[in-house]
Amino acid sequence: MAQLTVISVGTLKEAYLRDAVLEYEKRISQYAKVEEVSIKEEHIRNEDDAAEISRALAAEGEKIIARIPKDAYKIALCVEGKQYDSPALAKIISDAVNTSGKIALVIGSSHGLCESVKRECDLRLSISKLTFPHQLMRVILMESLYRSFTIIAGKKYHK
Repeated sequence: MAQLTVISVGTLKEAYLRDAVLEYEKRISQYAKVEEVSIKEEHIRNEDDAAEISRALAAEGEKIIARIPKDAYKIALCVEGKQYDSPALAKIISDAVNTSGKIALVIGSSHGLCESVKRECDLRLSISKLTFPHQLMRVILMESLYRSFTIIAGKKYHK
């Protein structure tokens, strides 16, 4: 069975978002084991201070990299990443599962991810050109993963 590790910065504060993630984890569980890792978001006093944001991203990045499983296929969710349709993402997931059996997916804070994390990853993925709150992105990612596994399994959910 595949191992998915979803590493995200910050916690889900809203119950409806937590419930949605749990629902998709339950659905995915027939295809893969899911581990969620939450990294504490660094405090930024001045949101207009680029140097302070950069320091916070670097500190978060060190914690993220430390939690990525060895030998995992690593995917960073970032705005400059490549976009795929659902069948193409399913092919990436399938290939990664068949190669290493482990996939790590990384979602940064509202400020994104530091370059060191992006360099560490095998793929930079953009879910959409639209901007979403990073907490909602966890739900969207989990749905996308579930959809990928149903495509791989030949199920009709994808339609």
